[in-house]
Amino acid sequence: MADDVDIQHRITSLIDEEHRLREALQKGTISAEVERTRLGTIEVELDQCWDLLRQRRAKREFGSDPDEARVRDPRTVEGYTG
Repeated sequence: MADDVDIQHRITSLIDEEHRLREALQKGTISAEVERTRLGTIEVELDQCWDLLRQRRAKREFGSDPDEARVRDPRTVEGYTG
């Protein structure tokens, strides 16, 4: 199980990749289709990472083991309404 620091590093890595993709599109080294497809995947994974981090923090705050937090499926994470 990843700890908070590992999750934060993954978030940073995904954000960096997002920036590289946008730059590659501007330079014309990738197509808009490639950028859009990969960005969609990155956005879902980012949402999953943030959700996992929030779960871990909530468990810790309320005296539970943060290692019991689990990555939720994209459908669940993307289905949040507020």
